[in-house]
Amino acid sequence: MKQLILNGITPYHWAWGGAGVALVTLSLLYLTNKRLGVSTGFESVCSLVVKAPYFRRAALLSSNGWRLPMLVGLVLGGALSAVLGGGWAPTWNAGMLDTVFALGPAAKVALMFGGGLLVGFGTRLAGGCTSGHGIFGLSNFEPSGLVSTLSFMAAGVVTTNIVYRVLGAL
Repeated sequence: MKQLILNGITPYHWAWGGAGVALVTLSLLYLTNKRLGVSTGFESVCSLVVKAPYFRRAALLSSNGWRLPMLVGLVLGGALSAVLGGGWAPTWNAGMLDTVFALGPAAKVALMFGGGLLVGFGTRLAGGCTSGHGIFGLSNFEPSGLVSTLSFMAAGVVTTNIVYRVLGAL
C-alpha cells in the first residue's frame, strides 16, 4: 500500500472513505432533507457578517444550523488528522509545479488566488461544487450532476496537460 506524503503513514483503504461519505450524505438527506455540498458553506460564513440581501436569504439562513457545524467539523477533522498523523507544517513546496516552473512565493500566491477565483466562478456557474454534484448529484442520478462532474474532470485533465506538457515544455 502507498505511503501518504505526510509523515509516511499508511492510509486506510479508500472504501472506508467512500462509506463515510455515503453515511454522511444519506444521514443528511434522511434526517434533514438537505443536500451535501461545501460551496454554500462560504455563503453561510459570509451570512454571519455581511448584511447584503443575498446573504440574508431564508434558504441560506435556515441551513446555517447544520452547515456551519459541518464546516467547523471539516476544519477540526483536518487538524485532528494532522495532529494524530504526526503534525503538519506549512510549506511553499509545490511539487512538480516547482520542478517545471521554479516559481517564487509571490507567483504561487497569485496562482492560488487566481485558481480560487476560477473555482469560485465555476462553482457558481455550475450551481454547486464538486462534492455537491459529484457525490450527491451522481448518487441521485441527476443529469446536472453528471454533466457538471464530467466538466470538472475534463477541465482538470485539460488544465494539467496544458500546464505540464505545453507550458512546461517552453
